[in-house]
Amino acid sequence: MHAAPAAPAPREPSPHRGERIAWVNAHGGGGASTLAHALGGADLGTRWPEPADGEPGDMLLVARTHAGGLRAASQALNALRMGDHPDGLRLVAVVLVADAPGRLPRQLGQRVRVLRSAAEVHRVPWVPAWRLGDEVDPLPRDVRALAALTGGPAGPVAGLR
Repeated sequence: MHAAPAAPAPREPSPHRGERIAWVNAHGGGGASTLAHALGGADLGTRWPEPADGEPGDMLLVARTHAGGLRAASQALNALRMGDHPDGLRLVAVVLVADAPGRLPRQLGQRVRVLRSAAEVHRVPWVPAWRLGDEVDPLPRDVRALAALTGGPAGPVAGLR
């Protein structure tokens, strides 16, 4: 006689239960950790939220403005469009974090326009102090504007991660 299959191990409750919004990096180093720290919400790294486990269904997709970051954001948007994600997710906006000071090269600006045709896009400017891990107070206006989406505070924050 064979033993019955073992029941799946119970999953640990998510530490992000009850958060209002999730920050998801389209690629490593996108900036979700710093923005979640500054504005509140769940920093989920590069994984989709699991609303069935109590994690927020509303998410902000974060990417840098370099070519690889914009490509990763496009791929993530396509995955969302194709339904390749957990049930209950809703993209609130794409948040693009400057990868360098100054204006974007025209090629990258064109890619941003393509992203804007598919989703609401918010831009976060280059903040030299974050590169050094220093706090910024007050936060740039564009970052404070994101607080309306997150429902969180817009306090000072150190180092973009």
